[in-house]
Amino acid sequence: MIKKNKDEDNYYIRGLGRGSDTVLSALLFIISFISILPVILIIIVSFSSEDSVVANGYSFFPDKWSLEAYSYLSGNIKTIMMSFGVTAAVTLAGTFLSLFFISTMAYALSQKDFHFNRIFTYVVMIPVFFGGGVAASYAVNTQMLGMKNTIFALILPPACSSWYIIVMRTYFLNNIPPEILEAARLDGASTFRIFRKFVLPLSKPILITVGLFEAFSYWNIWYENLLYTDSNHSRLYTLQYVLYNMQKNASFISSNDSITGAVVTRVPTESFRMALVVVIILPILVTYPLFQRYFKKGLLSGSGK
Repeated sequence: MIKKNKDEDNYYIRGLGRGSDTVLSALLFIISFISILPVILIIIVSFSSEDSVVANGYSFFPDKWSLEAYSYLSGNIKTIMMSFGVTAAVTLAGTFLSLFFISTMAYALSQKDFHFNRIFTYVVMIPVFFGGGVAASYAVNTQMLGMKNTIFALILPPACSSWYIIVMRTYFLNNIPPEILEAARLDGASTFRIFRKFVLPLSKPILITVGLFEAFSYWNIWYENLLYTDSNHSRLYTLQYVLYNMQKNASFISSNDSITGAVVTRVPTESFRMALVVVIILPILVTYPLFQRYFKKGLLSGSGK
């Protein structure tokens, strides 16, 4: 049990004492440091020379530093920047639509006076356990909805998650006081006005938590490009798909015996792979600390009312 010392502004675990609290803090620091070591290694390898990586493998202390991976990456800067814009637009639009669909559906399912509450809850839970498969989703999205080679194919298919609907529904049931909603109804507020004026402001932690997960999912999107986007619509390529193709091309050049050695030496395959990872995770590393407080609160909000 956590207890606050009356004389000092710190917390310690009752029964273990202040010394044990220091040991636990040090242990958590060590675990956190070990967890971040792979990220540090990725960054170091991306700045290592290809010869050093080939000779010694991935190392925290390379024999020679080099910018050749980023130099090779900069040769496609125009394509990368275009795909970055597509990914940013898809992430923003997709996250907004996801939160709208998920929150409205979850709020409806959290209302006990909704007559079809239980039926729709079962319907929403079905995709959590069973999926229609790639062939079925491809047929629906391309032949019925006509989304092939459009940006909507990158936004709409993953826009509503059954799992997050259940998570947000649980939050609404446990953390939104029904007395506030009832008082608003007695004052004549409509359902949408109650949702907009009362429910959403009280749900910032879970909205930010789900929004972060959805944003990360959209940021890493590439498979939808593979399914729904032809090569003559490259303007719709996302960052992940462009980087995936660049890595595939670099690996092909390095392994193809018919290509001259002079060309092969200009392709730093291993360090280039790590440079791609850095480009992918850098926006996430910058964004996550800004929402960490809400993220933790949203994850723990279901533990009590």
